[in-house]
Amino acid sequence: MAIARYVCALAPNAGLLGNTPHEAAKVDQWISYLETEVLAVIRPITAMLNHYRPYHKPTDQANRELLPRPLKVLNDHLATRTYLVGERITLADLTVGSVMVVAYENVIDKKTRDSYPHLFRLYETIREHPLLKEIWGPTEYIDAPKQYVPPAKPAKEEKPKAPKAEKAPKAAKKKEVEEEDEDDDAPPPEPKAKHPLDELPKSNFSLEDWKRAYSNKETRGADGALEWFYQNFDAEGFSVWRVDFKYPEELTLTFMSNNQIGGFFNRLEGARKYLFGSVGVLGEPNNSLISGVFILRGQDHKTVVDCAPDWESYDFKRLDYAGADKEFFEAALAWDLEIDGKKWQDGKNFK
Repeated sequence: MAIARYVCALAPNAGLLGNTPHEAAKVDQWISYLETEVLAVIRPITAMLNHYRPYHKPTDQANRELLPRPLKVLNDHLATRTYLVGERITLADLTVGSVMVVAYENVIDKKTRDSYPHLFRLYETIREHPLLKEIWGPTEYIDAPKQYVPPAKPAKEEKPKAPKAEKAPKAAKKKEVEEEDEDDDAPPPEPKAKHPLDELPKSNFSLEDWKRAYSNKETRGADGALEWFYQNFDAEGFSVWRVDFKYPEELTLTFMSNNQIGGFFNRLEGARKYLFGSVGVLGEPNNSLISGVFILRGQDHKTVVDCAPDWESYDFKRLDYAGADKEFFEAALAWDLEIDGKKWQDGKNFK
């Protein structure tokens, strides 16, 4: 995207980055939204469909269920507009063309396309533009969402039949058997290494049960999720951490900051069986921060979160969840956390 912005900046009169500071902010807003709310959901699905990553059915289904919400936001915005920003094509519209082609060719069938007509109209406007059509080529629309098909197993090569051995003296036969036995003694292939967290002693605390309790119960109060947590948590097998984004000065609009949290959580997909998170945006536009809580397997946060390339953009501090840090811990789970006068505005859970 940095290269795209640079190229657009070479033709300032084209208005591809917006004609005013307000329009420029809107262009950045929609690009960020498309990347974190649409592309981040579609990419894992297509990677599994095309065998670029191992297939995981719950992840596939969860991402497909996430897709309608951002599509509706885009479609509703375009119901009264020709383009996402202003009255001319901008980089935000070009991003629709490059992101949605992946969805239309893999996930979104005709029925779904028809459910978001304004978004589809913008997509066709961009893809059929005379200056772009030849570059992008036709879109291969699908009538039904593609489903995962396991890769075909390679055909077994038939071993050539060994020629009949000539009769030899018994001593020679014995020697041949000994040589064959030596071949059979070759070491077997090494088993695949397990994730270090799978080697930890078994815990009585089930992270999946906690996620269900958090989802189905009120957070506070009698028989609430917090009460369930204190009754069942295993402090030896799991740990609780405070998470803070290191660069709050870079945060602008609160909904964009919340999209950033969603993108971070998408990149933590490989840690889903070891992690629960409740992270939010606190404050107001251009004066906000990102903070929250992680509950994770083991005592070392890095072992869990280093599957996300941007994990080092966050500070991690172990919490005394039942003591000095109890108020922070419970407020982050209840989404009523307040830090330095900045109140919780929005957030996301990693479950």
